[in-house]
Amino acid sequence: MGMVNDMDDVDRKLIVALQRDATTAYAALGREVGLSAGAAHERVRKLRERGVIRRTTIEVDPTALGRGVLAFVMVESSAWMGDSADAFAAIPEIQEAHVIAGSASVLVKVRAATTEQLQDVLRRLYSIEGVSGTQATVALETFFERPVPPLSPGGGTPAAPR
Repeated sequence: MGMVNDMDDVDRKLIVALQRDATTAYAALGREVGLSAGAAHERVRKLRERGVIRRTTIEVDPTALGRGVLAFVMVESSAWMGDSADAFAAIPEIQEAHVIAGSASVLVKVRAATTEQLQDVLRRLYSIEGVSGTQATVALETFFERPVPPLSPGGGTPAAPR
């Protein structure tokens, strides 16, 4: 939790603004948070160095890319799966994989073109050593997916910059 305390409100506002549009120019970012373009650039550079900003990427419409089937799969296992990250990462349709507490061991987010392709992903999951079962839930509609908001030291989310 150390990183939360190392950030101030300006850092948090910069993160919110960059999550909204990572292509925003430093001059515009600076205006939004009350800094010069150079000072905004330096703040963002430090956030990258510290690993707060992991990478800059784009958000695409999965359906437009032919990945219209979204499923969350609970993966049951007969063994500890904590060392299996590479095996899950080797399945390209898996967008996220999380070791979880509970009756299942791993939760994966899958984006596939068709239910047949989803079935093939499930088959490939069974080939991972230790996997003993899967339970897939197909999403019919996504209300929203949002970026992680930075918390202020008090635990709340700062107001979005204007």
